[in-house]
Amino acid sequence: MKVLLVDDDAELAEMLAEYLHSEGFATGIALEGARGVAEALTGQYDLVVLDVMMPGMNGIEVLGRIRLQSRVPVLMLTAKGDDLDRIIGLELGADDYVPKPCTPRELTARIRAILRRTQGATLATPETLSEGPLQMQPQKRQASWGGLALDLTSTEYSLLEALVRNAGRVVSKNELSEAALGRPLARFDRSIDVHLSSIRHKLAALPGGDACIQTVRGRGYLFVKD
Repeated sequence: MKVLLVDDDAELAEMLAEYLHSEGFATGIALEGARGVAEALTGQYDLVVLDVMMPGMNGIEVLGRIRLQSRVPVLMLTAKGDDLDRIIGLELGADDYVPKPCTPRELTARIRAILRRTQGATLATPETLSEGPLQMQPQKRQASWGGLALDLTSTEYSLLEALVRNAGRVVSKNELSEAALGRPLARFDRSIDVHLSSIRHKLAALPGGDACIQTVRGRGYLFVKD
């Protein structure tokens, strides 16, 4: 697996690259935003670790440009307590975030959690999940609604798959966090809500897709069984 580190702090980037190398990852480093966009779009990386706070083109701008052309998984590094950047990043299609300062071990665990979802699918038994007009192919991590392709990030796909596999049953936010993010839901963490909002927005643009996911107040989310 190859990871791209986009961070203007050269010393931190080198330290993280060294640690990731010891954990079996190949790494690339981009010390400014424009270079990060160019490297991320080469197609040679399995995941991008992106710092939000960079001079010039910041991480939010970098993420937006990457998402115009690529679905490569992106893990954001955000300032501790900076909810605005975090939510904007998730809305733009980031897969998860880690607040800084963080330990290399924690960052590596988050990277592995994302890659397990995106790369582990190739080892899965071929199957198709169907629920009404929705069709999902876990091995390819592709989804369509009434034959129209759904453009989902890796985390959005994992969330939708978890809901569909439990169609007709309320799934708690903590269950969804474990399934889609590979971690327990932290207190005041709005990641699941933001990702689900994005999925709903994409489904709402398709015939009959606006009512298939319901919020059950105080309990979680429900995919309405056909």
